[in-house]
Amino acid sequence: MEEKIVLIILVMFLLGIILGFIGAGGAGFVIALLTILFHVPIHTALGTSLAGMAFTSLSGAFSHYREGNIQMKIGLIVGVFAAFGSFFGARLTSLIPADLLHYLTAGMLFLSALLILVRLFILKETQEDSGRQSNLNIWVKAVVLGIIAGILSGTFGIGSAPFIQIGLMILLRLSIRQSVGTTMLVIIPLAVGGGLGYVTEGFVDYMLLVKVLIGTMCGAYVGAKFTNLVPKVILKSAIFLTPAIAGLMLLF
Repeated sequence: MEEKIVLIILVMFLLGIILGFIGAGGAGFVIALLTILFHVPIHTALGTSLAGMAFTSLSGAFSHYREGNIQMKIGLIVGVFAAFGSFFGARLTSLIPADLLHYLTAGMLFLSALLILVRLFILKETQEDSGRQSNLNIWVKAVVLGIIAGILSGTFGIGSAPFIQIGLMILLRLSIRQSVGTTMLVIIPLAVGGGLGYVTEGFVDYMLLVKVLIGTMCGAYVGAKFTNLVPKVILKSAIFLTPAIAGLMLLF
């Protein structure tokens, strides 16, 4: 039993380093690892991983804030509305059969990876110029982005980090590093809202949650230190590959 506890924490620490580096809450990857390596039921894995994202992202967001990678105003607007969407999305999950939920979550992760691939490697990268937009434009785009990302996250148990990052870059004109850091901030209230939704459905394993948190929070803080240090091509590749690999793992 003690060996399993140590193994879970170690695996989650290594995953946390990746998540902090790319600016993701990592629920999709946590779900894949919990179901495949540790045989946790899919609904419980979804609820526990999404609840854990709030704390994991808090650690990563603090580190990104110190690195100057967060747009506070945009992040808070998107995050608040994402929390509402995530709560109601989580309430819908109990209506989806476990076998079908595996494939739906995997499909969402593959779609995330595809969108990231198109945005980062095919479309020209935008430079940060969010300050040139009007306050009304920022509010409308941020609210829409938050609600959509929240519903997707709550329903399928993923953090929707790729969707949020793409929205921040395309709609709100943030640079890649600003979108990475701001996404970590957005995921905090999003995960809180979704986590509460899963708690009301009885899908959160609190002892498992503690083990996941110990590993991912420590790892995310360390990983965020590398975002500004590595070449952009490596950062872009990591952002694309993370949801793709997680989706592939859920199919087997």
